[in-house]
Amino acid sequence: MYWLADKPPMASIADLKEIAAPAPVSYMPQTTGWWVLGGILLLGVLVVAFFKWRKWWRNRYRREAQAELVAIERAAADPSTREDALAAIPVLVKRTVLAWAPRQEVGPMSGDAWLRYLDGTYPAGGFLQGPGRQLDTLAYGQGKIGNDELAALMSLLHQWVDGHVAA
Repeated sequence: MYWLADKPPMASIADLKEIAAPAPVSYMPQTTGWWVLGGILLLGVLVVAFFKWRKWWRNRYRREAQAELVAIERAAADPSTREDALAAIPVLVKRTVLAWAPRQEVGPMSGDAWLRYLDGTYPAGGFLQGPGRQLDTLAYGQGKIGNDELAALMSLLHQWVDGHVAA
């Protein structure tokens, strides 16, 4: 029974040795290509953020006009302030256009020329023939329009403020 004599002794927990833990792996890129790619990505994010900020800044007049339209709607619902609110609508439209259009060109416009200009700034139209026709009536102090006509005009103006383009 020679094979029993060659049998290794029984292993014991006491014979176990500590395994050395590997050194921590760094998350820092080790090659130049990753640094270049990271720089390009950072530059791209900064460029996109800049253009979004610039668009947001340029459209601040739209946000202000929308807020003022909401205030005018509230004032028009109150019979004691309705007349002043209706008179403020054409003024707001003119101020909104003057935020981006040349004053010399747009300032003196009135009547059908003004409504045609507004139609030219909004692809859907609605100023010369539509609810926007009421602007001419309101601008000259004849502000007696019904609630349905006012609702249609305010709806058109909300859409116009968000969707107009420079003529």
